[in-house]
Amino acid sequence: MEAEVVAMTLGLFHAPSDTGAGVTTSGGTESILVAVLAARQKAYHERGVTEPEMILPKTAHTAFRKAGDYFKIKMHLVDCPEPSYRVHVPMVRRLINSNTILIVGSAPNFPHGIVDDIPALSRLAVKYKLPLHVDCCLGSFMIAFLSKAGFPSPDFDFRLPGVTSISVDTHKYGFAPKGNSVVLYRSAEMRKYQYYVCPDWSGGVYASPNIAGSRPGALIAGCWASLMRLGEDGYVNTCLKIVSAAKQLEDAIRSSERLRHSIAVIGKPMVSVVAFKAQDNHNTPHNAVDIYDLADAMSTKGWHLNALQDPPAIHVAVTLPVSSAVDDLIKDLEDVVDSCKGNVTSKKGDAAALYGVAGSIPDKSIVKHLATGFLDTLYK
Repeated sequence: MEAEVVAMTLGLFHAPSDTGAGVTTSGGTESILVAVLAARQKAYHERGVTEPEMILPKTAHTAFRKAGDYFKIKMHLVDCPEPSYRVHVPMVRRLINSNTILIVGSAPNFPHGIVDDIPALSRLAVKYKLPLHVDCCLGSFMIAFLSKAGFPSPDFDFRLPGVTSISVDTHKYGFAPKGNSVVLYRSAEMRKYQYYVCPDWSGGVYASPNIAGSRPGALIAGCWASLMRLGEDGYVNTCLKIVSAAKQLEDAIRSSERLRHSIAVIGKPMVSVVAFKAQDNHNTPHNAVDIYDLADAMSTKGWHLNALQDPPAIHVAVTLPVSSAVDDLIKDLEDVVDSCKGNVTSKKGDAAALYGVAGSIPDKSIVKHLATGFLDTLYK
C-alpha cells in the first residue's frame, strides 16, 4: 500500500517514470526534515561539504528552520518583498557558495498562499548543480489539479529540470487521516541519503527509511483508501470547489466597498489560502482596523483564522466545508470590519494580545522563553 501511495503521488507530480522515488512520512515536517537531511548527506558524501548552508525564503515553512537547527545547517533567509511576496531570486543567486547544499521554494507557502518563482529557482539549481526542494505540503492535491480544474497553474514540479525533491501532505487536501505525508525524489539515488542503516547493532541489522522506527500501518492504509476512493475525478471536483471559493473571497476583499478600504489581500494567491492585512490608513483613520482585533472578532462568529506576523496579517485556508459557506464568511468579515473600523488601539482579544506583545519586543529570546513555558504547561 505504501508503495502504491508513493507511486500515485509521484505520477501526480510528474516524476520521471524510470527514476522517481519516495517515502511516506508522518507529516509535512518529517517530509521536510528528511529532504533536508538527504541534501546534507549528499553534499557531504559527494562534495565533502562539512559546513553546510541552505537558502530558503523567509516565508518557507518553519520546519526548514527546525531542520537547520537539528542538522547543524547554516540558514540564509531571503526576503519576499512586496508586491509579489515571492522569494527574491537575485538574492538567492548571490547567496550561493561552495557550502550550499539546498535551495528551497514553496508552492504555495503557508503564511500567504503565494507560489514562489520555481522556474527561476530551477534555473539556478541547474546552473550551480544544486538540489532544489519544492514544498507542496499545503498545496498538495490542490496545486496538482489546478490545470485539470480549469485554473491557471504555475510550473512547480518535476517537469522543471532543477527540482530534485518535493514534499506533499496527503493528510491535507488529499483527505487522508492526519499523520500522512509523502516526500518525493527525482531519483532513488537521492532518496538513499535519507535512509538510516546500522549493520553492526547487537539487536540485528537495523534499517529505517525515515526518522521513525515503527510506523502505524493503519495510517498508510487510510491514506491508500482515501486516494482510491476519491480518484482523479474526485480531486478535480474538490479543487474546483475550494479554489473557486478562495477566489471568491479574494475578489470580495479586493472589490467590496465594506472591505477594500480597510484590508488588502497579500500578493496573488493561486491555490486555497488567502491572506490579508490592514490597509495603511494614516490619512483615513475612520477606515483603519487592527488586524488582530479583527481575527479575534471573527473567532466570536465561529471563524478561527490563522494570525500571521511580518507583516501583521491573518489568513483563511479554504477547505471543503468552508467552500460551501464562503458567502457567510464574506458577510461576517464585512460585519466585523465595520465594527472594527476606527478602533485600532483596543487589542482586547487573544490574538491581539499575543502578537501585539510579540511584535513589540525586539529581543525575540523573550518570546521564545514564553513559548517554551507554554509548551511546558501542556504536560502538567
